[in-house]
Amino acid sequence: MMIYFQVNENCNGCLACVQNCPARALEAKEAGGVQTLFHNMARCARCATCWRICPQHAIEFQHMLQNRWDEVITHVLVRCKVCGDVVHSERLRESLEAKVRELAEPLCPRHKLERQAEALAGRQRLIGGTAR
Repeated sequence: MMIYFQVNENCNGCLACVQNCPARALEAKEAGGVQTLFHNMARCARCATCWRICPQHAIEFQHMLQNRWDEVITHVLVRCKVCGDVVHSERLRESLEAKVRELAEPLCPRHKLERQAEALAGRQRLIGGTAR
């Protein structure tokens, strides 16, 4: 789960953060008798003005400052049937056209080259054998 911007239970709805955001990345909307605070990550300058200005210390900006990697997606891998090196993802294989899928043998680059060299050597023997 990606955590970019959080507001904790200390928020009292004063909107100091919204009023002072220089990038206009915060917005409050009212509907049905409730007020909802929205944050737009694309607009956010990560300046921490909201965090500094909040009198309730409700902005948990520290999550945006963490140097970490967020998990986005996981794929099942297809490995080279000779050495076990990763070749591509199962999803990529499934997305290939049926005709191309047949040609997409699960081999790493090294073993693909070896297979191509073997095939080329076989052709040269055939050509060499008929030319004599």
